[in-house]
Parts: sequence; C-alpha cells; structure tokens
Amino acid sequence: MSISGLSCIFPSPDIKKTAGFYVSKLGFRAVEYLKSTEPHICLYRDNIEIILLQANTNNVLPNRTLYGYGYDAYLYTGNQELLEKELIEKEVIFIKHLHTTDYQNSEFVIEDIDGRWLAFGLKIKD
Repeated sequence: MSISGLSCIFPSPDIKKTAGFYVSKLGFRAVEYLKSTEPHICLYRDNIEIILLQANTNNVLPNRTLYGYGYDAYLYTGNQELLEKELIEKEVIFIKHLHTTDYQNSEFVIEDIDGRWLAFGLKIKD
C-alpha cells in the first residue's frame, strides 16, 4: 500500500477572497462547496490541491508566527524559473527569490493574501 497524495488545508477568514487570489495570481482552478455542512473551496493546479476552510477568526497565524519559523506549504516544481517569472508578472509578493538553500534545495518563497508563506522548491542533485 502506498500514499499517493496530500492536500494542504488552509483556514481563511474569507475563503472566496482567498480563492480569488489563488485563481488570479497563482493560476489555480477553484471548485466551491459552500452549501456543504462544512463550507470549503478546493483549489487545483497540476497535481496540487489546497482546501480552504472558512475560519471562525479574522486572524491567520502562519507557521513562522506560531512556531518561530517554517513555511505554510512546500510545493515542488520542475521549472522554477518559468514559474517565478509568471508570478512576478502577476505582481505576487516575493519573500525570497530563486536561490539555493543551505539544505541544497533550489527554491523561492511567496506570500499569499492571508500572509502564509509558500515555498516552491526542488532538490538539487548531489
């Protein structure tokens, strides 16, 4: 038996506004389940799924705030230069542009509309 996927779950104070950011700025497709018992919106791009839940607070506390460091999601991509260029053109906020980390990943980091930091990385072959 193998595990074949993972979905990030992001509580958001306004899931429609957050979904709009992911669609217009990051190129995701949104599917709304707003009339379900637990309203949510699923976001899809390539093999990635992010699930937005309606938070009962207006404050999103990213990992770096709660724990002192850490990204809120780490997404893997093969063509980082092209994706970085796409996001720059859409005026996404960059925390770190494409660089090599001390743990030998090539990555860049952006901030979403709720203040979460999303890293886009790739392990550099030794």
